[in-house]
Amino acid sequence: MQIDPTARILPNVKLGEGSTVDFNVLLGKPPRGKTEGELPLIIGRNAVIRPFTTIYAGTTIGDDFQTGQGASIREDNVLGNNVSVGTNAVLEFGNRIGNNVRIHSLAFLEMVTVEDDVFIGPNVVFTDDPHPMGCPKYKECLGGATVKRLARIGANCTILPGVTIGQNTLIGAGSVVTKDIPDNMVAAGSPARVIKRIDELTCPPGFFERPYVWEPYLLGEKER
Repeated sequence: MQIDPTARILPNVKLGEGSTVDFNVLLGKPPRGKTEGELPLIIGRNAVIRPFTTIYAGTTIGDDFQTGQGASIREDNVLGNNVSVGTNAVLEFGNRIGNNVRIHSLAFLEMVTVEDDVFIGPNVVFTDDPHPMGCPKYKECLGGATVKRLARIGANCTILPGVTIGQNTLIGAGSVVTKDIPDNMVAAGSPARVIKRIDELTCPPGFFERPYVWEPYLLGEKER
């Protein structure tokens, strides 16, 4: 394990073997109303936590986790194995993230459920409150989106509260997703609309018959 001397690791942080913690990292920051060490922070084996990252107590993270610089992960997050959270990405409270998920730089998530093998591009923003701000029932309302496994969300998308992005879908860059997107579809625009099926995509350079004929997407192909 390698921990830079400038990193601050507070009480009740459990950090798995083989992990690397870079300079000016803060692990185990208590959320508002809690004291240092009152809630655990659990991070699995072989984590790579890059400079200026802050991870709050009350979160659980699996093995082979990594961050970019300046990532912020709040309390009440559960992340699976092999999850990457990019530079300056923000995970507010209440996210449930599966295995093999890539959350790119500057993304923002709150109360979002993300299943396995999902790609979330740079600057993707998930919203969770249809009537900001101050609604006393906001946590009981629509909540965050659900992203089914094998989905890919392009850069600069905005995802509205409560929508479901289906399995093996592709959301084009810059889209605003206002309603559910079915499985195995390509959607784009503002508001996002289904424009074709995944199996109608082409590979312009001609390297493949069509995109996504490689793992892990072949698993989804077999299930269709």
